[in-house]
Amino acid sequence: MGSLDPIARLLAGLELHLPSHRMMRGSDFTMRTVLMAAALAAITTTGLPIRSACAQAQPLPTSAQISNQNPAGGENKLTPSVATSNISESSAAQFESSPILSLPEIFARQWMPRTESVPTDTFSLLEDDQSHKVTLKETIFLALRNNPGLGSVALDPVAATESVTGANAVFDPQISSQLDVQKQANAVSSPFQNPGSDAIVQKLYDWNFGLSKVLSYTNGTLGLTFNNDRELTNTAFSPVNPVYTPTIVMSLSQPLLQSFGWNFATINVRLAESAQRASQLNYASSINDFVQRIGNDYWGVVQADANLKVQQAALLFNNDLVRVNRANVRMGMLAKVNLTEALSAAATALANVRAAQAAVDSADTTLRQDVAYNPQDALIAQHLEPAQEPDVNPTEEGSGQAALKKMLQSSPALAGMRESIRSALIQVQYAENQTLPQLNLGMQFGFTNEAGNSKCTATISVPSTANCFDPTGPTVPPGANNAAELPFSGGYGSALNKMFDFAFYDYAAVLGFSMPLDNAAPEAALAQAQISLNQTRLQYRQALYQGALQVKSAFDDLVAYQQQVEATAEATSYAQESLHDVRLEFREGTATTNQLLQYQSNLVAAQNNEVLAQVGLENGRLALWHAEGTLLDHFNINFQVRNPHQTPWYSRF
Repeated sequence: MGSLDPIARLLAGLELHLPSHRMMRGSDFTMRTVLMAAALAAITTTGLPIRSACAQAQPLPTSAQISNQNPAGGENKLTPSVATSNISESSAAQFESSPILSLPEIFARQWMPRTESVPTDTFSLLEDDQSHKVTLKETIFLALRNNPGLGSVALDPVAATESVTGANAVFDPQISSQLDVQKQANAVSSPFQNPGSDAIVQKLYDWNFGLSKVLSYTNGTLGLTFNNDRELTNTAFSPVNPVYTPTIVMSLSQPLLQSFGWNFATINVRLAESAQRASQLNYASSINDFVQRIGNDYWGVVQADANLKVQQAALLFNNDLVRVNRANVRMGMLAKVNLTEALSAAATALANVRAAQAAVDSADTTLRQDVAYNPQDALIAQHLEPAQEPDVNPTEEGSGQAALKKMLQSSPALAGMRESIRSALIQVQYAENQTLPQLNLGMQFGFTNEAGNSKCTATISVPSTANCFDPTGPTVPPGANNAAELPFSGGYGSALNKMFDFAFYDYAAVLGFSMPLDNAAPEAALAQAQISLNQTRLQYRQALYQGALQVKSAFDDLVAYQQQVEATAEATSYAQESLHDVRLEFREGTATTNQLLQYQSNLVAAQNNEVLAQVGLENGRLALWHAEGTLLDHFNINFQVRNPHQTPWYSRF
């Protein structure tokens, strides 16, 4: 493993791989260029190198270097496993924080001086000149793992997953607490109000706690409060001082018409889940588009390289013709115009080579930047040299009807629009519910108790409930009681214990009804939701028609490209044979330089047409698979829509 180049180590160490496919069985894509006679073969060409600025291309290792020898004894091939591009459940974990443990750190950051500086772009290299030979599948693999644009799109389903979490959070129980202390000192307004003091002083302590939760079955709100009061005063007329008053109140607020129905409480969760599924399907559609783009980039480089070879061969031919004609003119065997024609053709061929070289550089840069394989952190990524040639064998894609059926079953774009229809249906369901009147049921039950320092309190007469003796009270026979003491003696614990005797309680039940007379706003919202649903359905129908058009066009183009490949191959063969015959006539003096150049130009045109047809056939396959929605399957890219349903404990009741 130590001898593997960087791409090989990446392929060997990652789970995401692209397997071999029948497209790798490329026919020998040999450009049938003009071969000069033995006397001309030794002439040094002035053709330009394809990549003069690049290092030697390094082929990817065989499967023997990565795993084991081919059991069939044939040539070793890189056979990676299936590529997986699903959005896993843990994809959002890197962006989440612990609900409780992260609070101190977050709080500390709020008080740290920080500046939001714009990141600076620094690169260790401006251009990475290393080069690797890769097949189309390996190129797609590298692009899926490294392209930042696709990585950005991949975060959309992750963000949508957080929306599902947020929708479920409405059922997350809410806890609350309040601790407070209050003190008041007011002047007395009567000499009898608080004898012995000119002020009435009161001090209150409260420690209250609450819990509330929205019910996931009924959409009602269940509440529980636990309030505690301690009151201390200096007035002599307070029979219990200090006094502790704990109170527990349970409440339920339940809608009965509007915002109530079967599974209505979780309607926002279902909307978020539908949006998350649509986001996954949109991501699959983006991968579908991206793989086709990478394929087009790959075959664009192959086409540019082949065209450059054709132009270089033409330049070689014209340079040799200049040499021959110059010698013949010097010996008086040809007129000078023959040399001028050859020089003009050679200059044109050189210009064509320059243009073809520029096209190669442009196609190469496009592929490099789209794949973005950049282990050296360069501004322009590494070279990727295509190691695969177009497969000119006839493609068995079935019939156009079969292609249309595949589109209906497999197109991620259509599946995403169907999910949008589901979301629109849920929106209509919500809007219909909101047209109902509001009929809400409220119920409450509470119980309390008191305890504290209960005093023996006397009045001007002996109360009938006298149970204690106060020396300052009315005169009574010895041993008799002349005052009353409330039965609330004890501390805070005593108040809590006696509270569950339910001696002191209250309850309430409320049934409320409200409805606008014309109900205009909810009816308008329902109409808008239904319009949106119809629009989505029509858009889906339009997408179906456009998809069928794309499939039909791609299928017809693929058939045409297959025919073009055969026709252009014959045309190239005939052009070669014709040029060979004219070249013999030229040597014998029965053909002119102009005729020779014309036949050579015909061969160059035929070769370029053959290149266009062969590359067009590969791009035609990609276009058909893309339109069908089977492009990912053909490259064994495993994409399955994950069910975004979440069941946190608080959303189960």
